[in-house]
Amino acid sequence: MGIAANELCRYVIRPTLVYLNRHCASAEALLLGTAACQSALGSALHDRRGHGLYRIGESRHQALWDDFLALDPDLASLVRGLASQHAFLRGPHLELTVNLRYSTAIAWLLIEQQRTPLPAADDLLGLARIWRQTFQPQGRLRDFTAAWHTCVEPVLSSAT
Repeated sequence: MGIAANELCRYVIRPTLVYLNRHCASAEALLLGTAACQSALGSALHDRRGHGLYRIGESRHQALWDDFLALDPDLASLVRGLASQHAFLRGPHLELTVNLRYSTAIAWLLIEQQRTPLPAADDLLGLARIWRQTFQPQGRLRDFTAAWHTCVEPVLSSAT
């Protein structure tokens, strides 16, 4: 059993996007759907594909720092502020597994790095296309929508 979708959104995704000054409903929905598709909202936090809720690989994590965040010191400082003080220096990739806000920021910046306009928050196929482009190039759109309908939709609809 993973994290409840409404709680993940309320306590992790939304505050992280607000902190980064990137908050919008589409970004929330995309990150929620990505976490559902990549790890069933945290049911399994590590496998060969990567670390944490979003299954981010070590090489992608490093490349984001080297090729994207290094070019924007203010943004890099914001993201570094989410990481654990000493643990990040000893094992930066472990932060993707144990630090939900840090991994959410990294996942969002991987999406942002693609420079693809966001669809509406309720456009599941549009969100799925960005998920596939960013996280699973060989993924199927139906994998994203199925994860949404299984992990996210029942929890969100029961919360209202």
